Amino acid sequence: MRKISRRSFLKASAVVAGAAALAACGGSDSSSTAASTATSSAASGAASEGATNLVWTIWDKESTAYWQAMADGYMASHENVTIEMLDLGSTDYMTVLATQLAGAADIDVLSIKDIPGYANLINLDYLAPMNDVLTRDTADFSGTIEQLTTDDGNFYAVPFRNDFWVLFYNKDLFDAAGVPYPANDLPMEEYDALARQMTSGEGDAKVYGTHYHTWRSCVSLFSILDGENTIVDGTYDFMKPTYDLVLAQQNDGICMDYGYLKTSSLHYSAAFENQQCAMLPMGSWFIATLQTYMAETDTPFNWGMVKYPHPADAPAGSTLGTVTALAINVDSPKAEAAADFINWCVSEEGAKVIAETGTFPACGSEETNEIIRATAGFPDDDASAEALNTVAVYLEMPYTQYASDIETILNAEHDAIMTLSETVDEGIQNMNDQVSVILA
Repeated sequence: MRKISRRSFLKASAVVAGAAALAACGGSDSSSTAASTATSSAASGAASEGATNLVWTIWDKESTAYWQAMADGYMASHENVTIEMLDLGSTDYMTVLATQLAGAADIDVLSIKDIPGYANLINLDYLAPMNDVLTRDTADFSGTIEQLTTDDGNFYAVPFRNDFWVLFYNKDLFDAAGVPYPANDLPMEEYDALARQMTSGEGDAKVYGTHYHTWRSCVSLFSILDGENTIVDGTYDFMKPTYDLVLAQQNDGICMDYGYLKTSSLHYSAAFENQQCAMLPMGSWFIATLQTYMAETDTPFNWGMVKYPHPADAPAGSTLGTVTALAINVDSPKAEAAADFINWCVSEEGAKVIAETGTFPACGSEETNEIIRATAGFPDDDASAEALNTVAVYLEMPYTQYASDIETILNAEHDAIMTLSETVDEGIQNMNDQVSVILA
């Protein structure tokens, strides 16, 4: 169990007191240089008496619409606060962030990109507990707060963005084959049968029924959707049915060969956009990619999406998720202002601002879904609209202090299983053996 240092306790107390006071009152592609970017004309305002300047670490400001939208939205209703974005770039962002904090950088709000990096910052004692800072009901976060909670009962970051997985499909290919579109309730056996039915052709003209990118999450994490297991428990026998199903598809030519995908570096977007596959399990971030592609390409096609395929004992709408979160530097002297900014970002007002950029807020609602459905190029069918409604979202990697080590082991064994270097049983046994040593 992680012990909280006196420094953490004092800083957390300051955050809580500050938050209470507030409540009472009312793309870069390089990480070699951390470029500090002041928003709008706020830099001059920061110098005025009584103004608060918050430094917020982000990545890829120029290519990511929601950073600026969030800063502008907050400053519009908080005229005495300046949000200064410190763009650390997407390459090794979490490592660069840890280095900045180790050097006592003047940082107040931290963007958290992934769980292994989150775990590392907690272990280094750089984050303030958020339990008594968050003003929104944790139930509004669809279970992700619980998956960010550590053994000491605290969570140290609050999700503001949530991406979840759906099943994309090519309507034109289904129409040409005379096959009904996938349903929003699609058990794995039916999904497998549909993929086999939609596979046709040979050579360059072949259309694969479905497609799995080389990420481990694209295959093994179908197994966690019943809510009975996670990938940090230390035993992985529950993954065998999913690996067996996908390897059978690969052997039968229903999906592309994993080894070929690794050596060719074929991106999943190219496979779908080139109409090489009828279906694609992928995260909701791909919606915006497809909208842009269809608006610009000379060969557009009709597409849609449905809820993620699920095990028979899991309800439709059970899916995988990733979160982007916000945290407070435990050494920030402006913790109360940082807390107010974070609470605004996850408020209904903040959620709408995020949705207007085509991004799914962590606390989604029918209103934010409607905002996203209204964006240009979103499919106009009811099934695609319904696909946005989830029942349970399981993080690809829930919090554990051993997240990075477990990730390394599971990725290596996934690669060995999918390239047939090991049998499914051998790979799973290796996972069990190696992770159990870490957890011991």
